Amino acid sequence: MYKTIIRPVFFSFDPEKIHHFTFSLLQFCHKLGLGGIFRSIYKVEDKKLERELFGLKFPNPVGLAAGFDKDAKLYKELSNLGFGFIEIGTVTPKPQAGNEKPRLFRLKEDSAVINRMGFNNGGVAEAVERLKQNPALGDKRRVLIGGNIGKNKVTPNEEAVNDYIICFDSLFNYVDYFVVNVSSPNTPNLRALQEKKPLTDLLQTLQDRNNKKEKRKPILLKIAPDLTDEQLTDIIDIVNTTKIDGVIATNTTISRDGLTSENKIEMGGLSGKPLNTRATEVIRYLSEKSNKSFPIIGVGGIHSAEDALEKLEAGASLVQLYTGFIYEGPGLIKRINKAILKRT
Repeated sequence: MYKTIIRPVFFSFDPEKIHHFTFSLLQFCHKLGLGGIFRSIYKVEDKKLERELFGLKFPNPVGLAAGFDKDAKLYKELSNLGFGFIEIGTVTPKPQAGNEKPRLFRLKEDSAVINRMGFNNGGVAEAVERLKQNPALGDKRRVLIGGNIGKNKVTPNEEAVNDYIICFDSLFNYVDYFVVNVSSPNTPNLRALQEKKPLTDLLQTLQDRNNKKEKRKPILLKIAPDLTDEQLTDIIDIVNTTKIDGVIATNTTISRDGLTSENKIEMGGLSGKPLNTRATEVIRYLSEKSNKSFPIIGVGGIHSAEDALEKLEAGASLVQLYTGFIYEGPGLIKRINKAILKRT
């Protein structure tokens, strides 16, 4: 029903406007008490799906990637669609409007999306107020939350670490794990922070701060798919040096190889099916070259259960959806979880 009726209607409207409309629609449905119906349709509950990682227990290995619920407005409703965990953000210390519109483009022929949103969000303090509504740790109703953190556009790279510290400290009591985002192509010069020295310094600063806490939180690094093998080897060294907890592979790509849609000329990060192969290659490289020394969350181009299984077989411990969720609908989450159960 989603692909034959709902998606054609949604895809006839501006992508960013329909995104906000979908949020309002889901919130309205849950106010009517339909959350239980969504859970009964989409949620797959089975002990065999549970995964223990970074000291956390994930009810299933399929999560929602950052960027969809930037401001933590919809994490409860989205969890009723079957996700095992929700990653909010990217959040920045101060609110920012992001880049000029239009900044979100569908590439229907390629089953892809290009975005140049530019970390538009209401700021970390606003996200914290919403996350306070998540039940206390240990409550079965609680949604497992990742906090994806970044820097404000106006903050120079030399001072970027301060932005990440602000977000880290603000979110610490309200998220289950952190993701350091230095790989978005839509904030000027942000990807320069992926170079070995600045990235090591940034992660070590956060890790030192983390280790002083009474109970530390897992820290992961989200990387770009456009890194060379040499740069990926550097990432492995950085993870082992700083002893962060894992890597999310991958963010969006600046590559336009093989695209057929007219919108391929738009600037920004590409996500969706065209990213699938490269994201899996990055996962496999990190897993094999590191001798599986750290967990990997696989994301990029997952539009089917088979795509998800490929990433798990390549070395990912968990997977995340975004563009595939938009194109395939919430039924994709259920199909992936059922396919994983068949393999166990």
